[in-house]
Amino acid sequence: MINKLDNTLNFHHKALNVRAARQELLAGNIANADTPGFKARDVKFAQALQHVLSSNPAQQGLTTTSPRHINPVGYRSIGTTQAQYRVPQQPSIDGNTVDMDTERMQFADNSIQYDAGLTFINNQIRVLLSAIREGNV
Repeated sequence: MINKLDNTLNFHHKALNVRAARQELLAGNIANADTPGFKARDVKFAQALQHVLSSNPAQQGLTTTSPRHINPVGYRSIGTTQAQYRVPQQPSIDGNTVDMDTERMQFADNSIQYDAGLTFINNQIRVLLSAIREGNV
């Protein structure tokens, strides 16, 4: 029973971790908007999520000796998914490729998607708690 619950929520947990890692990457782009020569980076969410879902701890160079060990992929990890450089729409003289309008739009979109994921998980937990309470009556 617990394994089914864990499997159900595990996908959403990993998706939220990828969203959080992407948010940090986008925040780094915004923070370096005035840094000469900085190249804006981003990841494709679908590819990063697919990589995290299919990753094997042995492929990461880390092994566990017990099934109860912490997952070595880690918190807020995109794994080894390669961040891609953004192609600037208007290149700047100092070589910085951060376009603040694009970064703000991507940041806001990712934030909304993260909040939607949290809302979905909260609703699933509420449904499960409701079913558990109904069974105890």
